[in-house]
Amino acid sequence: MRINIGVEKYPGGRSIAWALDYPGCFSNGSSDSEAIIRLPEALLRYKEWVDSHAADSWMKDLGDFSIHLADSFDVYSIDQYYELAADGYEVNAWFRHDWKPLTGEDIRRGLLTLQWSRTDLLELAAGLSPAQLNQEFEGERWSILGVLNHVANAEHWYLDRLSLAHTERKNLPSDVYERLQVVREQMNRALPSLEDSTQVVGVNGEFWSPRKVLRRAAWHEIDHIEHIFKLIAKL
Repeated sequence: MRINIGVEKYPGGRSIAWALDYPGCFSNGSSDSEAIIRLPEALLRYKEWVDSHAADSWMKDLGDFSIHLADSFDVYSIDQYYELAADGYEVNAWFRHDWKPLTGEDIRRGLLTLQWSRTDLLELAAGLSPAQLNQEFEGERWSILGVLNHVANAEHWYLDRLSLAHTERKNLPSDVYERLQVVREQMNRALPSLEDSTQVVGVNGEFWSPRKVLRRAAWHEIDHIEHIFKLIAKL
């Protein structure tokens, strides 16, 4: 089986390798080659995770596989005039794969992936005291509660790229857990409406499509679950 991947390369060397057909499956590296090398292990962990949740896992037939670099993208920043800038709006990866409309099966799998990652996220936070949730860490931008708030805000922002965030951010609940729930309900309503949509829009100099929104939303929550694990280890 051939696994198509896209590599997103950031200034300074940090890279993400994306398994393009499997939202939520990705690997990080300090270089593009390191991210690619780590992708097979990430794919096996993803398979184990999906298999443990789904009675009819879409990963059950994964056998021998090879990694195929289908696309790569160099991240850059732009200013308000859409000119390259060292410190500006960061334009993230747009892969050719992101042009493909989401199928009904893509959406079903995406909703399940988001459901499972949200359960993991909430279970992780449930075992922490208010003091632990609010503890600040040297060198970290957010407390654990701050990370949860960031996850909700980012998902709202992704929806807004396609004009699907029907609640303004300022009107979202102030309670973090309610905010997470409200935004996720919006995502759960939005994704099924995007089946077979060929919508591609440019927002702030960056391309967005339903497939890119799903790809980044699934990645973002799982990535911050790993982030919270690291913060818990510092408690």
